Amino acid sequence: MAKGKYEYWLTPEGLLKLEAWARDGLIDEQIAKNMGITPSTLYEWKKNYSEISESLKKGKEVVDIQVENALLKRALGYSYKEIKEEKTVDGKRVTVTTKEVVPDTTAQIFWLKNRRPERWRDKQDIEHSGQMGGVTIINDIPRPDTS
Repeated sequence: MAKGKYEYWLTPEGLLKLEAWARDGLIDEQIAKNMGITPSTLYEWKKNYSEISESLKKGKEVVDIQVENALLKRALGYSYKEIKEEKTVDGKRVTVTTKEVVPDTTAQIFWLKNRRPERWRDKQDIEHSGQMGGVTIINDIPRPDTS
């Protein structure tokens, strides 16, 4: 198979490779390199062949959802069971310990800034109505008695 021929990338095998590369986290430029084409050719093929575009979207969606779920889990905190097996003289001993992972404030901030930017982004857009600027000089301030 000659690398770079679009016909191959429209086959079930080619589309599956594209989906897998996207799911593995490769960006379009890396995928184009794997395909033996330039990124501009890949962008053109995505416009002209919906199968290629859909395959890449499908692969990226899977991993995006996994990352979103992991971020949310880390932001909220969670518990898990740790299982240890020890060999003893009289057999085997299994110990199960429940461990806690505390909520992560960095993950919480990241989540909120991206999901609710109108309330959580660093730069707030504030509207001001009324007069701005100017200095007010006050002449009636009592002076201290220096006598």
